[in-house]
Amino acid sequence: MSRKSIFITGAASGMGRETALLFAEKGWFVGAYDINTEGLKDLQAELGAENCLTRRLDVTDRMDFRAALDDFAPAAGGRLDILYNNAGIGRGGPFHQQPFEDILAVVQVNLIGVLNGIYEAVPLLKATPNSLCFTTSSSSATFGMPGIAVYSATKHAVKGLTEALSVEFRALGIRVADVLPGVIDTPILPPGVAEAAPKDGMFRAMHPSEVAKVVWEAYHSERLHWFVPEEIAELDKASALDPEAVREQMAQGGLFAGPAEPKPD
Repeated sequence: MSRKSIFITGAASGMGRETALLFAEKGWFVGAYDINTEGLKDLQAELGAENCLTRRLDVTDRMDFRAALDDFAPAAGGRLDILYNNAGIGRGGPFHQQPFEDILAVVQVNLIGVLNGIYEAVPLLKATPNSLCFTTSSSSATFGMPGIAVYSATKHAVKGLTEALSVEFRALGIRVADVLPGVIDTPILPPGVAEAAPKDGMFRAMHPSEVAKVVWEAYHSERLHWFVPEEIAELDKASALDPEAVREQMAQGGLFAGPAEPKPD
């Protein structure tokens, strides 16, 4: 197989699904992975079995990740042009009122799942010229967001990991980047959040296809952080320059603070 390939976690819906559709349209071979097997069946039916490989994957299980990559490698001709660690869950509410099990679940999926994926994919990425290790971070990685504190913390970790590995992996010939989306209308949002979002500004609700476009652009670029929409970059700068001012805006409700209630997977 000579065509390029992408391995996507969280591919059954939202940003992952839109990315799978876009890359298949561009002629790439797609590996689509999720715990939502029904969503994967629908995706495979739309893409065609000759253009994709789908499989249930629990990203928190490193051995399951390894097995998925072992299946993917021969189907993709032994290459991995993009690893897209996109799978994530959202749990919200006041930190001290959340079940600790929910807190750990967010850490396991959003951070440990990313570590598992990158660690296990390095050999394939290293063997593929111009490969890209790409991860979904979040606008909540610009400043810690009240109401989604642990989610925000995991996305800060992903952003920092991206920055460090973008330096380390140069020696391996692997590029590293991430995307920091704002309010994307996907199933991770609690009901009503997208509808209640501002109509303009950095926290307007956006279609997940906008993130898919960024994944495509990132493959053809050396840029490190991608913001959807671009205005999120201004919050990133403001948080670095004057975190106290941003903190006060947060406290006064001047910035989107995330969902107030927990949401099941």
